[in-house]
Amino acid sequence: MSVPQLPLALRYPPDQRLDTFVQAPAGALEHLRALADGAADARDSVYLAGPAGVGKTHLLLATCAATEAAGRRAAYLPLMAATGRMRDALESLEGNHLIALDGLDAIAGQREDEVALFDVHNRARAAGVVLLYAARDIPDAIGLGLPDLRSRLGQCTRITLSPLDEEGRREVLRQRAQRRGVVLEDAALDWLLKRVGRDLGGLTALLDKLDRASLAAQRRITVPFLRQTLERGEG
Repeated sequence: MSVPQLPLALRYPPDQRLDTFVQAPAGALEHLRALADGAADARDSVYLAGPAGVGKTHLLLATCAATEAAGRRAAYLPLMAATGRMRDALESLEGNHLIALDGLDAIAGQREDEVALFDVHNRARAAGVVLLYAARDIPDAIGLGLPDLRSRLGQCTRITLSPLDEEGRREVLRQRAQRRGVVLEDAALDWLLKRVGRDLGGLTALLDKLDRASLAAQRRITVPFLRQTLERGEG
């Protein structure tokens, strides 16, 4: 008996869509969308590189969501969860049109896992399956021990992500607040941006915290409310 599929919004958070990604490198979203739709060469694997918090997971999940919205099958796997049993984990994903593999750094130096990934990479390309990888740096800089795997990954289309600037962080907070029905005044945005980092996950978690605190207190998110909630550790 087949297992019912979760609704798209539960598998892939609504905040994490291609249309909601802020300050993407030129052409990156269009390329990922074409891969999701099946309009691009499936042999063109993609490698997302960048430090933590720049949106790599966002783009992987967003491309999976776009693939399924196009009526095709996608799978997302955080490689940290599959270390030591990579071959079984990857083989369980066969039958998808697109596979997103997050946190490639986690298997660096694990020879059996690297060999398993190398084999699956070759089979996926032969079968026309799109592979998306994400890691904190380029293939030659994350400690992979298998030269053939480094070579294959080096042939992927590379998209390098950088931390958001202030305007980018402002836009992320504004968009995500709007989708939650949260009113963030300009003064409150200015106050927040002077005190929070550039990590996308951190920004989202902070907004969730403020939303809960605002609802509980029945107060708007103003600068005095932010001071009370964040500087005193409430909420």
